[in-house]
Amino acid sequence: MEAETLALAQEMDFSLWALFARATLIVKLVMLMLIIASFWAWSIIIQKLIVYRKARVEADVFDRRFWSGDPLDELFDEIGSDPAGQSERVFAAGMMEWRRSHRNDGGLIAGATARIDRSMDVAIAKESKNLQSGLTILASIGSVTPFIGLFGTVWGIMNAFIEIAEQQNTNLAVVAPGIAEALLATGLGLLAAIPAVIFYNKLSADCDGIVASYEAFADEFATILSRQLDS
Repeated sequence: MEAETLALAQEMDFSLWALFARATLIVKLVMLMLIIASFWAWSIIIQKLIVYRKARVEADVFDRRFWSGDPLDELFDEIGSDPAGQSERVFAAGMMEWRRSHRNDGGLIAGATARIDRSMDVAIAKESKNLQSGLTILASIGSVTPFIGLFGTVWGIMNAFIEIAEQQNTNLAVVAPGIAEALLATGLGLLAAIPAVIFYNKLSADCDGIVASYEAFADEFATILSRQLDS
């Protein structure tokens, strides 16, 4: 009897596709949901890595131009009021408010420094929002998919026990396929969750670092304008 059971178990296909094909409809839907979530997470990860790398390069290039010693008015005229780079947009926000704060006679309207600071803060907040877009989805995938996989596992094991009760048979050939199909759901949940959590932490730190560099630049720029106001 044991030899016959072992032979039946060896004849079964335990490949991933076979386990998916034998699963119940609910478990199949759970697996498909987890596969889609995994691809969604990786698409966000890759897109954010590219965006953050581009933002750092752009900030370095602009920083060199800003501290090159060229007049700030010429730099602003060159990049325009709606530049493509994030650092350039923060700079443009401050320069536009700087120019609006001048009266026709060349004097400055009172409160120019506060308005310039607020303009750059608003620009930084917009850039921060754009940089953070998608990270919430990544965090949700990392926290939810293990439980979705666990639900698929519980459902699969429940059906495996129902099949055991119906067949009145607890040998390996009956038990193993159902348990394997159920555990595949948990594996897919972890496969989606682990990279999502790891890269969420990394990307959040990268985003905070980029935004901090914009805030530092805004403080330095405001200091330069404040010196010109005092003089």
